Amino acid sequence: MSNILIIGNILKDVYLRLDERLNNFEVDEGGTPWLDLGFDGSSHKFFRRISIYGGAAVALEVLNRFDFSARIAGAKLGFAGGEIISNNQQADCYRYMLCHGNKISYLVPNERAETKWVMPDEAVDWIFVDRSAGVTDELVKEIKNFLAMSRSTRVAVYAPKEPTDADKKLLELADMIFTDEDLKDTKDGVSVCYISDQEISLNGHKQLWRIERTDLMTHLTVHSIIAATVFGALAKGMSVKDALRYAKINAEGSSLSGTLPLEKIKETADTQKTEETDIRLVAATMMSAGKGILAADESGGNIHQKFEGLMIPDDEQHRRDYRNVLLSTPELERYVNAVILFDETTRQKSDDGRDFVSFLTAHGIVPGVKVDEGLENFPDSEEKYTKGIDGLKKRLPEYYRQGLRFCKWRAAFDIDLGKPSDMAILKNCQLLAEYAKICQDNNLVPIVEPEVQYDGNYTLQQCADTTGKVLDILFDELAKAGVKLDATILKVNMILAGKKYPIQSTPEEVGKATADILKSHVPENVAGVVFLSGGQTVEQATNNLQAVTNNGPFPWPVTFSFSRALQMPALETWKGDNEKKSAAQDAFKARLVANTEALKKK
Repeated sequence: MSNILIIGNILKDVYLRLDERLNNFEVDEGGTPWLDLGFDGSSHKFFRRISIYGGAAVALEVLNRFDFSARIAGAKLGFAGGEIISNNQQADCYRYMLCHGNKISYLVPNERAETKWVMPDEAVDWIFVDRSAGVTDELVKEIKNFLAMSRSTRVAVYAPKEPTDADKKLLELADMIFTDEDLKDTKDGVSVCYISDQEISLNGHKQLWRIERTDLMTHLTVHSIIAATVFGALAKGMSVKDALRYAKINAEGSSLSGTLPLEKIKETADTQKTEETDIRLVAATMMSAGKGILAADESGGNIHQKFEGLMIPDDEQHRRDYRNVLLSTPELERYVNAVILFDETTRQKSDDGRDFVSFLTAHGIVPGVKVDEGLENFPDSEEKYTKGIDGLKKRLPEYYRQGLRFCKWRAAFDIDLGKPSDMAILKNCQLLAEYAKICQDNNLVPIVEPEVQYDGNYTLQQCADTTGKVLDILFDELAKAGVKLDATILKVNMILAGKKYPIQSTPEEVGKATADILKSHVPENVAGVVFLSGGQTVEQATNNLQAVTNNGPFPWPVTFSFSRALQMPALETWKGDNEKKSAAQDAFKARLVANTEALKKK
């Protein structure tokens, strides 16, 4: 059992839950609400008070729950029975947390108390300097002298946000550093763990994390939990990946009543590893033979165009009714493994009162969601990139809790004079890779969709060359991002001449060219390949799918993920009239049958 000496101050966090008057807060220029005490003579009452130990006591609790012999230098705090024993220990300072609903304001001392050095009376394997420590030149000198005598002792330092000159001297002694800021000029061989409000990173490994502030635990405390957990896991000989995973679990699972014991963290980690394995199973389920994936994820603009052409009112009720026509089609599960939904649809309900996500799941269909936010021009360019990467990390956990199990992100490329440029291909593929990694970090299967758009004037060979180039760069970026290909599905265009080209491609030409490009440019360990219809007519898409099938077999499952090529007959039949629901479903089912038949080699 390692002995760890913690250097730092013992803080006392006092939480006061105030009354619910709404006039207690004012909003600053940045939009942040702050408690306005105002000194206007009014009384501010609190109806609940919680006091907990903070500062170095956070590391004390975490490390002892990791079965280390850890103590705070010069403090009378102990640890027994899984709890901190106070022995009437006085805090070095108090922090007051003024809570109002789910908002919080702090009253904290402006200066840190100085930390006194106490010579250890037994061997020390590690010194962990908490960021609550008021580091002075004298403290650095004492630690340095001790290290000269105890050469096996190593030092970990959680650097304060604004390090003093004394803090910087201490960092020169460190073997491991934890920080919320980007540190420069650290010595070679020192491991630096960066902790932000969304991510933990160390030695090239990254772990996303997120906490719901249901009990108003401060970010200072949560970051201290993360630092102590990473440190404790590494000190136990665990891998960096597992250390970051344990830190995420502890941060997200702790509360004002305490941090998690090591056994609970291990149990949760084992469950999450099973979920990671499950994304491969989810991807395999989505690619089950003989069925396709329905794309019902038209954005507001796209579905508006479809509705407008048929004089259907574009409002939420009609959009719900239309999606309900498709998703409640009898025996849908015989023809599709999965459905891509638009965000709005994930929050709407079927006729039986269940939300569509639950409805699909109950029928054995995997529900997923489009998460990109459409296209926008690059600065000073006619070429486009896909929006939505900002904030994606925050959105995906909620989708997972809803029951969604995969996502889709589309990049679009035009073939024209000088297009697509190397810049546009690279930037869009980097976004696809970043999106895919974020999905997998949140136990969601990514569908990556690099589409060479059919609406153009180009030859079949130009389409083949461009698609091959895009795929090469895409898979290179996916590899750089650490994306697991066996839990990733590629959604791609078929290889055919553009719609405006005077000589259109025959199904035989499309089938051979598409098979050749895919076999040459798609790695064999991809979970599956699905085709978009991309503006082809209903019959054209089915005939070309049949031609691709005839050029198999392939090293990965192949199927369709059509939108318009499946939906248009149903939409033209329904036209906003729910009395025609059954007839629309028959038209939809006919296209499902035709395309699943096209998956059989002839």
